Amino acid sequence: MTGGTDGHAEDHGRVYQSHGDQHISEHHHYNDDGPDNGGPDSVRRPAVGRLPVALRDRSEVMERLRTSMRTERGGQVYVLYGMGGSGKTAVACALFQEVTAEAGRVGLWVNASDRASLRAGMLAVAADRGADDSELLAARNGLRPAADLVWRYLDRSAEPWLLVLDNTDEPEILRDGDWLRTSPRGTVLVTTRRAAARWWPGAELQYIGVLPREDAALVLRDLAPHSGTTEQAARVADRLGRLPLALTLAGGFLSRQVIDPWTMDAYGDQLDSDERVQLIDRGADALSEADPRHLVGLTWQLTLDAFEARGLPEAVALLRLLARFAAEPLPLALLNHADIGAVLPRARTETALRALLDQSLSELVDAAGTRCVQSHGILLDSVSAATPADLVPALDTTAVRLLDGAVPAVPDAGPHHPRLRLLVPHALALLGHVGESSAADALAVTTRLATALHRTGDYVSARETARNAADLAQRHLDADHRTVLAARSREGRALFRLGRYAEAEAVLRTVRDTQVRLFGADDPDTTDSGYGLQLVLANLGRREEAVALLRDTVAARRSALGAGHPLTLRARAGLLEMLPAAEVVTEEDGALLSLPSECERVLGPDHTVTLGARHNHAWALYLLGRFAEADREIRQVAETYERRFGPEYPIVLAARQLLSRTRAALGHREEGIALMTDVVERRDRGLGPEHPFTVASRNLLDAYRSGRWRP
Repeated sequence: MTGGTDGHAEDHGRVYQSHGDQHISEHHHYNDDGPDNGGPDSVRRPAVGRLPVALRDRSEVMERLRTSMRTERGGQVYVLYGMGGSGKTAVACALFQEVTAEAGRVGLWVNASDRASLRAGMLAVAADRGADDSELLAARNGLRPAADLVWRYLDRSAEPWLLVLDNTDEPEILRDGDWLRTSPRGTVLVTTRRAAARWWPGAELQYIGVLPREDAALVLRDLAPHSGTTEQAARVADRLGRLPLALTLAGGFLSRQVIDPWTMDAYGDQLDSDERVQLIDRGADALSEADPRHLVGLTWQLTLDAFEARGLPEAVALLRLLARFAAEPLPLALLNHADIGAVLPRARTETALRALLDQSLSELVDAAGTRCVQSHGILLDSVSAATPADLVPALDTTAVRLLDGAVPAVPDAGPHHPRLRLLVPHALALLGHVGESSAADALAVTTRLATALHRTGDYVSARETARNAADLAQRHLDADHRTVLAARSREGRALFRLGRYAEAEAVLRTVRDTQVRLFGADDPDTTDSGYGLQLVLANLGRREEAVALLRDTVAARRSALGAGHPLTLRARAGLLEMLPAAEVVTEEDGALLSLPSECERVLGPDHTVTLGARHNHAWALYLLGRFAEADREIRQVAETYERRFGPEYPIVLAARQLLSRTRAALGHREEGIALMTDVVERRDRGLGPEHPFTVASRNLLDAYRSGRWRP
């Protein structure tokens, strides 16, 4: 920064002392290119690496700032805060250029990233506003307060001014000397990563985040207009998280390719690799200065280094742990677990999180009614890539345990819970990060998550979660690994519920055959796949094959798990639904019809298996022509289901369909029609008009209405 205002050809070497640290700046002024005219070392020009081609989507904040400047009101402090690379400096620079383009208005730019730069820059501001060498020398030697000198000249300024304090990421240094003040002669604009309002009393805070999709695409098109269409640019922008710094670097890289120019699509494909941060930073190759703030791989390292220097290593540890998960809302409850102690002291988790929030590295968001923390994807990628290898195993193990604690230990039927779906991207991201030692554990937890989703009726999410998890795990695990087979089996079960019977049969049969070969027919994983396969076969009309497989499943589970195990009882309840009436009364020497009482005695009246046994028992009574008994039982079951799970839950609709049959069989045909009409409408909305369950319900309703139906 220049220390004088004259434009003579001379060299000045000045030394400003700041708390024992010596900062030396040499200033070379040549003729009319001196500081008054925005020379290269002048506070009259933004000290930035390169100016944006065009400022995108900051119209609202820019208009607020312009309005303040137009009203000629001084004494205002505006703080632009946000994560590194979000474009805070670009907004400040755009306003600076507009201000200085107007006659009679002065722009002053100071790099406030550290004490030495702040002090040197502010003394240069004093020089610009008229302070002479003797005053500056006295301030340098500590004979007069430096900040008082600067603000005395700012208050006396003949022209109104805009003072930008850029990169003020350590606001503590502003308080040391009282550098941040207000003046009726001008406006102060601060850019910072520090979000906490306590640092900026009386200031107006403005968050600067990522760009909307359309504007992010335009940034790429501004820089590399011939590399692809706007839609192609938008897809690349999405993969870059729409972060302005990443967009600028990507556009710069694309614009400089000469021998073999890249297209937007080619660049986007490369962003799927594990080295996308390095690819993005290649866009900075042409810069003459290696400023870490201009590289996505390094810009956040400045903050992490500051954490270490301030005695907050747990903030770094927490960010490294968050980097094992996805750049999506992560439920805060996941962090409130004793196992986090393997990475950072649990008692310090709150402090660590608040440090991340204060530095704009993370933000609190509400997702599906759940309080969450979220960080930008490129930040997480950068942190993950820079994490020392010796720390990775503990991070992986801890992340798996935290996820394990968030997924129900025994997934049960129930209404859809949005929090479960929030966990899916994090489970899959974790599988993409973990090494071989943690892959099986991570896959087991993710498969349990898929099972939980399945039992809420969210079959699409269950199928996608299980399938993607198995694919990711196969980076480290063989296709025949027990946990991979279990995930594939869960995929098959979800395919069945989605009405894709042929695909479900192919998946489940392949998995079960492999499990029989590797683990034996009585293995719990084998019988689980067999239970799912028999459901598919029954709905394909191959009832005899289904019954034979179900009986094998019952026998295997009884042998391996015991007669009173919930899975054994669930399989036996399946026989109540699958067997013809004549066989139901003789099965298990007549004991099968008393299964609901057995389930209630072993598991309790409200257990899902007990309710399922009563549901299937009502069906068996219906087949036996005992309509009144069947009607009473299924009505109670349907009411219990609806009270617990809500009216749209799949097993609620199945129970109401059976209730419509018993009502019609007892002569209440109109009530049966009303019940079936409701079932058809709900299945149509939930499963679609072509799903086999919807088609079967519609056919039954048509039979009621046409008079063709017989019980």
